[in-house]
Amino acid sequence: MLFRSACLFSLVLLIVLPSVLPAGESVPSSDATRDFHQLLDDHWEWTLAVDPLEASSLGDRRYNALWPDVSLASLERQQVQLQEFLVRLQQIERSSLSPEDQVNYRLFERELRMPIEGFPFGWHLVPLDQRSGIQTANEIAASLPFTTLRDYEDWLARLESFPRYMDQTLELMRLGVERGIVQTQVVMKRLPAQIERQIVEDPTQSLFYKPFQTFPSEISAADRERLQRAARTAIQTHVVPAYRRMHDFFTTVYLPACFPQVGVWQIPRGQEFYAYRARRFTTTELTPRQIHDIGLREVARIRQQMEAIQREVAFEGSFREFLEYLRTDPQFYYEDPNELFQAVQATCKKIDPHLVKLFKRLPRIPYGVEAIPAAIAPDTTTAYYRPPAADGTRAGSYFFNLYKPDQRPKYEIEVLSLHEAVPGHHLQIALAMELEDLPAFRRFGGYTAFIEGWGLYSESLGADLGLYQDPYSRMGQLTYEMWRAIRLVVDPGMHSLQWTRQESIDLFLENTAKSRLDIENEVDRYISWPGQALAYKIGELKIQELRRRAQRELGDQFDIREFHEVVLGNGAVTLDVLEELVAAWIARQRNTAASP
Repeated sequence: MLFRSACLFSLVLLIVLPSVLPAGESVPSSDATRDFHQLLDDHWEWTLAVDPLEASSLGDRRYNALWPDVSLASLERQQVQLQEFLVRLQQIERSSLSPEDQVNYRLFERELRMPIEGFPFGWHLVPLDQRSGIQTANEIAASLPFTTLRDYEDWLARLESFPRYMDQTLELMRLGVERGIVQTQVVMKRLPAQIERQIVEDPTQSLFYKPFQTFPSEISAADRERLQRAARTAIQTHVVPAYRRMHDFFTTVYLPACFPQVGVWQIPRGQEFYAYRARRFTTTELTPRQIHDIGLREVARIRQQMEAIQREVAFEGSFREFLEYLRTDPQFYYEDPNELFQAVQATCKKIDPHLVKLFKRLPRIPYGVEAIPAAIAPDTTTAYYRPPAADGTRAGSYFFNLYKPDQRPKYEIEVLSLHEAVPGHHLQIALAMELEDLPAFRRFGGYTAFIEGWGLYSESLGADLGLYQDPYSRMGQLTYEMWRAIRLVVDPGMHSLQWTRQESIDLFLENTAKSRLDIENEVDRYISWPGQALAYKIGELKIQELRRRAQRELGDQFDIREFHEVVLGNGAVTLDVLEELVAAWIARQRNTAASP
């Protein structure tokens, strides 16, 4: 997350709404500013210390020998610390801060209050799902640099301390079983196979051993042999036995205790919990029912556009038959995963030169295209993005799923690349990381409604970037927009309105050309990650609304590059703050035009 202009940020925020800058307050207090910045620094350092995996993924090597302490006692201590941070924040008078820091104050207060509000619901007792968790703990190694002896020693220390991390995780799951806070059986049935992949007879075949397969030339032969020997021992005596314990507990205790039906409405205070998750992920006060209804309207609107494409290509048959044609006709698929991968790479290369048409600034750090690891590919979605390291030592990565290429349509490659790479996640996240005058929690954090809303909005920019040149690729774009609209229907449907998994799958099949494999993986993702899927469409709708407002109010003065600069130039913010920033920019543009 990389670029930005302090001058632009100051100019924008000086005109922000009265709720951000109270009337009559013009001179920031140096004491308040000092106390606030110290609080932000203290909180960030604490955040890295309690989550060493996040620190590692950001490129902070200080905690590379550690797993997080996920014992219940530790999680409860973290809640006490969050409360103490909140008390310190409340002792600082917001109106005494600069306009920029008043926005930071608002966002930081939310950063503290949301986890405090959410903890009593007990979702921390569900520490894993079919897409992530301790069963794939080896994956953090892909984010780590292995260039020094210390890097290998740190990974070895993680292998040796792994049993403690496992035991803490299993204890949380036991408590979840006791309190009736568990996942759904249909998604957790995927985990035994994932756990079994970690149980190997030959430690050199372990996924945890991969870092020891290659070494930089600076590491001596003697050290290589010593490290490899120690790694084999650690995997045999610590890692594999821990996974054997997990497999036994999971198959005999946890999986039978999981819900046969889907939806968090089944856990204690489940409806309250889901309403909280909706507010958390959308950064709005919309209720699950309101979101569900928005989704229904969007599904109907997008369906009309899809039917127009069916008429354009003169497909004879029903809409459902048209979708089945797109889903199954061999012309739309690659047989060879390598051909599919090359097509993804070529699409990204096609996009890159056109970005300057729409953006004033581009991130300095590059991105690459990688295949999703084979060990997790069957159970995960079509693609995802991994941000670069904070210190610039690792580029961003657009991961694409090559499992079963005959179910990865060619017409989805363009829209997916726009979302996950540029101008979607890589452009937005890498630029945010470069905003060095923002506090760390904003540069390296953010809000799903903004981040994923921007990703979905980016899909609408394809025609301006040389894509969507045929009706089928435009159908791919509509398929992805429909996909996010359906999320607004089925996520609250399953978690609040007691829809079944099959009802959710059927809605997808009736309205999208996505393959059944993708649909089932997606629905299972919503089941295991309640509320997260709401953020995409809600965020995109807000960005589109703000763009239409700016175009309407500015007319010929509207500049798409300037609009994108305002949206991206402050990092990922809540949707209400974004609206204020855009409104301030519109007012400034109009005032400039009105000046003689």
